[in-house]
Amino acid sequence: MTTNNPASAAQGSWRRFLETYEPLRTQLYRYCRYLTRSPWDAEDLAQDALARAFVTLARMGAQEPANPRAWLFRIASNLWIDEKRRPREVPTDVPEPATRAAELRAPREAAGTLLVSLSPQERAAVVLKDVFDFSLDEIAKSLGTTAGAVKAALHRGRGKLAEDPAPEPATAPVPGALDAFCAAFNAGDIDRLTALLLDTAVVEVVGATTQYGPEAARRTVLFGMLFGFQRLVDPKARAFFDARFADGAVPEAPPRVEARLHRGRWLLLHFYQHQDGEAVRAVTTLTLDGDHVARLENYFYSPDFLVDIAGELQVPVRVNGHRWWIPEAQS
Repeated sequence: MTTNNPASAAQGSWRRFLETYEPLRTQLYRYCRYLTRSPWDAEDLAQDALARAFVTLARMGAQEPANPRAWLFRIASNLWIDEKRRPREVPTDVPEPATRAAELRAPREAAGTLLVSLSPQERAAVVLKDVFDFSLDEIAKSLGTTAGAVKAALHRGRGKLAEDPAPEPATAPVPGALDAFCAAFNAGDIDRLTALLLDTAVVEVVGATTQYGPEAARRTVLFGMLFGFQRLVDPKARAFFDARFADGAVPEAPPRVEARLHRGRWLLLHFYQHQDGEAVRAVTTLTLDGDHVARLENYFYSPDFLVDIAGELQVPVRVNGHRWWIPEAQS
């Protein structure tokens, strides 16, 4: 009997959407990276752009975008420009705990995203033309302006787009809750991991699933983080992991996590064992509230972001693709 389940229907539509637009995901991330100058902001912007595109497409009826890449870039441009134009309120009378200092940078690393004197529209125009070779008309459509305005923006902005300086090395003591999370994870102790979560904790595998509360997180995300490595080479798990990304994985050795400071924020690198040595296959960030975790974000199906982070930290990396399911045609 067929059940009318809105959640299942939405998930099915979302997966079909991603199967169509996944080939553009890497280019979308690159574009967002050039705009934001930060891997963290780029991944957020790319995810937001895909979500907005999905909702917009559902309202377009049978009509599909004539140029999907330009359409996605336009959505990302609009989101980013709107964010840059939004006034920000910075609290001055609230103490800033050391464990949450990075989280209170709003948006992530916002003060460092525009290191040159370009307006958001000028920066987008330069990137679309000089990096992605869009025509003036394509840029105008992507930015919702005219070809003449694009030409003027390029004249003002070209040559001013500079790379961010390499982040200066920084050291700081590892927050206690982060250290406790690492110890519990590396001991394979799911009970201790669960106990570190607040009752109101939000636990997310970015782009794949979001769980609320410790027990839901334990059954899904935490279990997968600890024991999902066994699926890498398990033929029975092909519905959950693409075999293309399992080459060289060692199923007998569980992953380990290591805390690193990156661009002013703490993260956890997940090192997986392979026949030719360890490599990072995931990154996790924790938002701490005292000795507990208020939010956990695990980046596993974010290959472009993982390569970016690993490159800056100079650690080996293996990616897992964008999908957390296998299309029926391949299963």
